[in-house]
Amino acid sequence: MNAPLSELEVEPTVAATLFGERLEVVRQYTADLAQYGEELGLIGPLELPRLWTRHVINSGLLAPLLVRDGRVGDIGSGAGLPGIVLAAARPDVTMILIEPMERRTDWLRAEADRLRLTNVEVVRARAEEAEINPWLDQVTARAVSALSKLIPLTVPLVKTGGELLFLKGARVEAEVEAARKVIARNHLIDVQVIELGGGLVEETTRVFRATVD
Repeated sequence: MNAPLSELEVEPTVAATLFGERLEVVRQYTADLAQYGEELGLIGPLELPRLWTRHVINSGLLAPLLVRDGRVGDIGSGAGLPGIVLAAARPDVTMILIEPMERRTDWLRAEADRLRLTNVEVVRARAEEAEINPWLDQVTARAVSALSKLIPLTVPLVKTGGELLFLKGARVEAEVEAARKVIARNHLIDVQVIELGGGLVEETTRVFRATVD
């Protein structure tokens, strides 16, 4: 049974500022996810009242950090957060959505088709098994795993000089500290935690950012 759209969070005014002329595509994606997401096991039953602010806006804040005309991987793309949102917001960037579960890759392909996103490639694989050629300019992930596990899985997919951009929670500084040896072992430089959305949203988005040396 499809989720009733009346439960969907009202689109926040910041969406227009963030997505500009791409807003209609993001709006359609949000509506599709609201309608089918719970049924397909993509989002939980309590997510509709916060779908825009917690998920879509949170993902979209990363869009300005993507390199122009780059190839960007989204690890464990799931419902397309942040991958589909970023593909919608940045049509100049090719998003490679890497996801091991078949029903989720089916959704990602179907949704990219519905939204007419020609800059999306879907790869059904675990990160450590994905065969990506050429290497990626950047890789992102959201709510996948701790940095100590995520970094070794993703660094082999990224070219030298490329970036890791991981959306993280409030404990990201503790994760960074716990991953110091992993960071050194994987030759990451320019390691930083940045906050996005200040002055735009109530709850800023934290991003672990690092360059592969």
